[in-house]
Amino acid sequence: MILINIKYTRLSLVKLALLLFVGIGSSCSKQEVFRDDPYKGGKEALGVKFSEADADPSAGSPGDEVTFKVRGVMKFKEKLEFLVNETKADIINVTDTSITVKIPQNASTGGTTLLLEGQSFFGPKFTVQGKVTIDPGFKAVNGTNAVINDIVATSAGGYILVGGFTNFENQAPSTPINRIVEIANDGAYKSSLFRGGSDGPIQNISRLSSGKYMISGSFSSFNKTPGTNGVARLNADGSLDSMSVELINPRPNKPDLSLDTVPAFNGGVISSINAGNFFGGIAKSFVRGDKTILLGSFDFYVKYFYPRSTKDAKVIDITRMAQIAQLKENGDLDSAYNFDPVKKQSYAGTNGPIYGAYMQSDGKIVAVGSFSTFNGTAAKNIVRINVDGSIDPTFSSGTGADGAIFTINYNETTNRIILSGSFRSYNGKASNGVVMLNSNGSVDESFKFGQLVGGAPNFAAQLNNGKVIVSGDFSGYSGVVRQGFMILGQDGTLAPGCNNTGAFQGRISRMIQTTSTLGYPAVLLVGDFTKFDNKRVGNIVRVEIKP
Repeated sequence: MILINIKYTRLSLVKLALLLFVGIGSSCSKQEVFRDDPYKGGKEALGVKFSEADADPSAGSPGDEVTFKVRGVMKFKEKLEFLVNETKADIINVTDTSITVKIPQNASTGGTTLLLEGQSFFGPKFTVQGKVTIDPGFKAVNGTNAVINDIVATSAGGYILVGGFTNFENQAPSTPINRIVEIANDGAYKSSLFRGGSDGPIQNISRLSSGKYMISGSFSSFNKTPGTNGVARLNADGSLDSMSVELINPRPNKPDLSLDTVPAFNGGVISSINAGNFFGGIAKSFVRGDKTILLGSFDFYVKYFYPRSTKDAKVIDITRMAQIAQLKENGDLDSAYNFDPVKKQSYAGTNGPIYGAYMQSDGKIVAVGSFSTFNGTAAKNIVRINVDGSIDPTFSSGTGADGAIFTINYNETTNRIILSGSFRSYNGKASNGVVMLNSNGSVDESFKFGQLVGGAPNFAAQLNNGKVIVSGDFSGYSGVVRQGFMILGQDGTLAPGCNNTGAFQGRISRMIQTTSTLGYPAVLLVGDFTKFDNKRVGNIVRVEIKP
């Protein structure tokens, strides 16, 4: 075992005293000193002020006329400009105590602002009604205290969430929640899942045909049982699938040292960084039949050789496997997948990190990230991998993306792939960070992603009806205010009526299509976000999208 000692330096705070010397004249006469007016050049008070009352009505749709209570505006009626969440609205009528405006077509929920002679007067929040709203019947209100990386449906109709969190709906500390939790379909916490969890972030979860679950990420133990090395198989109740093994006992007078309880799935991966071994580094994992495929930033495959181990010192078998590996049902390395039989190790893999991937129905995997080659063959940030781990040259990605690809999502209904990232072009075609592909990797040119303002996309996925959900840290899209979240049509333009929501803050990890409390189409979003439609959320929200 390699121990890494990290030194912490305690910084002492030094209090600085500022001495002020005041010179006092010896003369008995007082002399006035005239100084410049510090407020010289300031704006003259205009006497304009919004009432604390809500607008009438306080919510409405584009085209509706809405009256705001504000005094002192009549004499400036020819100079006024009114904004609804930074979008200019037509002014219909002005009195000395109110102003009536028409809600603009591209407006979204947010604050109101009156502009006058270079000054800004802030009014009440106005809710723009449309097809998109938070489902009020979804019971996960506080959510988690850290990122949710993945979500999977259970046989009972609920979901299991995994990530980096240690709390859900304020259940902790009375109920320990360590990076895995079960919820009902309506978002309510369920206590049926075995308590314990992992000692590090869980990145992926897959439900097996047996009812068990496979998880992967960057953890070294589960339910306080060590030896998981980033991968573990769980029973249906969330407990670790474990087994008892015989060990070498150096102290025969203590029979309990002859046996140990260990993970039944004996295999995992580690990353070698700065002379230390770090478990996991798995970005994505898939289960196909009785095989588990791992992709990420790891360097080695590891398994324990128990016949030569003691309870306190396990013998580890290490094989160099760079970034992609396939494991058998018991955790053994599958040497028929991405393995060089001469060198007894994997082939080169990618020359940079893998950020995401999806598996086709035929077992091929399309992986994305920040790399330029795969096993020595050119692959610009995207590659399709055959079922034996080799590169698939028939994937029509051409020159690929000119920047990193962060997410990839595939829709089985539309048979389309959506990529998002920091790239500006894909296979020589302008894309501005989001591009739609046909299943063979070629660009679907019917979708044209517009120009973003103030940031970049960090997630994109297509719904079964063809619409596309995009999140990021942007503030506008094609000249329209969109604060971090938008819904596009199949052609890439803003979907009419679907962009009424206010500010979004964070990043979406996964999206599941479902129905709302009232039975309308909806999406369940999880990730690392704290705000949706100007409302505080905890990394999970169910959003209703009416037809």
